[in-house]
Amino acid sequence: MTKLTVIGAGAVGSSIAYAALIRSTVSDLMLFDLDHARAEAEAQDLGHGAQHVGSVRISSAKDLTDTANSDVVVITAGAKRKPGQTRLELLAINESIVVDMIPTLLEHSPGAKIVIVSNPCDVLATRAVQKHNLDPKQVFSSGNVLDTARLAWVLAGRLGVSVESVQAMVLGEHGDSQFPVWSQARIGDVPILEYSHQGKTLKPSELDEIAEQVKTAGAAVIAGKGATNYGIGLSTIRIVEAILNDKNLVLPVSSVLDEYLGVSGVALSVPTLVNELGAAEPKQLTLNEDEMKKLLSSANAIQESVRSLD
Repeated sequence: MTKLTVIGAGAVGSSIAYAALIRSTVSDLMLFDLDHARAEAEAQDLGHGAQHVGSVRISSAKDLTDTANSDVVVITAGAKRKPGQTRLELLAINESIVVDMIPTLLEHSPGAKIVIVSNPCDVLATRAVQKHNLDPKQVFSSGNVLDTARLAWVLAGRLGVSVESVQAMVLGEHGDSQFPVWSQARIGDVPILEYSHQGKTLKPSELDEIAEQVKTAGAAVIAGKGATNYGIGLSTIRIVEAILNDKNLVLPVSSVLDEYLGVSGVALSVPTLVNELGAAEPKQLTLNEDEMKKLLSSANAIQESVRSLD
């Protein structure tokens, strides 16, 4: 028996729950939202399709005590930015919502792995670990798993290959200072700028354009439909399955680092071994000079946001 609890039953939370359902990720799926009627309705809607995907227990929690014995808890709760509200004001509100519930969640599920999806996910993961003296393996964020999938989608389309053939990661902040690691990017085993198929190649001048397209992809989706939910739903379930199935999968999740290429005490996305321990081990990689500058700049940006909460 495995139990996944999703905190927040909005577009993102319900999409994560739906992805878990159709992939038969867990045997026990629970949703919690301060709007209990919303959580209950989402649970019922999902349950009405359960016959078509297998035996899954789907329920809604009335309070956090119902989340007991969860193996993984995914947090998507948080306030949306209001007109005239500054980013720092929103950050302070979401810290009070997300960070302060984690000790209660762990009280009821001491061994649970906590995956923070609420934004700004890097700042909230950093704050949670520091404020409550938590294990960064156990409490971390989804980081740039979605951004990396977006990069694979863009590159696959440009080069006419399957997304599974793309080996490239987006590191750093899940936000404006993120960056693709072009020096390590491959199609199969072929360096990204050396790959050619039916006349399709990438020029060095295109890389910045692609990086910007990936960075602004979320905003483009929001402009068209009001929210991003399917991509993050599938990306989050990939993390959850890596934990529950002890997959030893290397993913760019965001955990608080300790002496990683000169970065300490801040959560940002780097290649990380994800297994039953959670964000088990950040993996060192070789970055060129420009990429190192971007990594350090990204770490500084997150740290500044964390300091603003003091």
